Amino acid sequence: MSILRTLVLLPALTLPLSAFAQDKELNLYSSRHYQTDEALYAGFTKATGIKVNRIEAGEDALIERIRNEGARSPADVLVTVDAGRLWRAEQLGLFQPVKSAVLESRIPASFREPEGKWFGFSLRARVIAYNKARVKPGDLKTYEDLADAKWKGRVCMRSSSNIYNLSLMGALIAHLGEAQAEAWARSVRANLAREPKGGDTDQLKSVAAGECDVTISNQYYYARLARSQKPEDRHVAEQVGVLFPNQATWGAHVNISGAGVMKNAPHRDAAVKFLEYLASDEAQGYFANGNNEWPVVASAQVVNPVLSAFGAFKYDPVNVAVLGRNQPASQKLYDRVGWK
Repeated sequence: MSILRTLVLLPALTLPLSAFAQDKELNLYSSRHYQTDEALYAGFTKATGIKVNRIEAGEDALIERIRNEGARSPADVLVTVDAGRLWRAEQLGLFQPVKSAVLESRIPASFREPEGKWFGFSLRARVIAYNKARVKPGDLKTYEDLADAKWKGRVCMRSSSNIYNLSLMGALIAHLGEAQAEAWARSVRANLAREPKGGDTDQLKSVAAGECDVTISNQYYYARLARSQKPEDRHVAEQVGVLFPNQATWGAHVNISGAGVMKNAPHRDAAVKFLEYLASDEAQGYFANGNNEWPVVASAQVVNPVLSAFGAFKYDPVNVAVLGRNQPASQKLYDRVGWK
């Protein structure tokens, strides 16, 4: 999601003064832009009587806005994607810790910051996608396999500065150590069919078109193509196979969409209630289905045929906060191997 996206401020460029004065309001800064979110906010208001005032923009733009607003910020809650971005906001001191029996009982420990500064509410996996006409499923089993010389000139990837790739590298560092992770990055860099460019959807289209044979993508980009109303999108999905790596070792790398309560939240109690609502079975369905992601709460049910078709898989149990902590080392590592 671009940091250049124009800010969409509802209902105006600045929140009304009444937003600070009333306990029955919540000021939400969100980078999510999905149709199902309307039902999510309506459900929260119906359950609590708390009105939701929204400011929507790109992830990095919202973080920068809150930082610039400082102690006078009207923001109560920040909702964004990827633990790496939540970590960035955490490092800027934007969150306050939350102690909630509801959140701690419903959200697995690996999907929340250990001190309660932010929590994951939906789950995405970074999968390997391959051209079904040119690659057999058994040819690849792990992320590490992409470093094999047999894939030279056959791999498409996006930029190393992309938050998804930074978080993936954070996981590789956690499991392999920095030296082995760097060796992996250097070998994958040597296997690229072209210089890194574009987003995950672009990588999938390149695989389908035969410009390369394999790539790494968040699973929901494939799901969007498969569920699209456009025949050309569905055609791309039909050419591409998806596998969950490392099922015999540490599991597929996963990340989150998450949220936290702002340090200077003027409506702290409402903010905590909102996070607790996001952990409800009802909200989990809205939160996950909006972007073809899985709920983090085990009891939540999501009706999504594309997600169901993926089946069950083993995911990496490492705490997602580690992905952020390893982010500086990840970027330096990518830079050393010349991965643009």
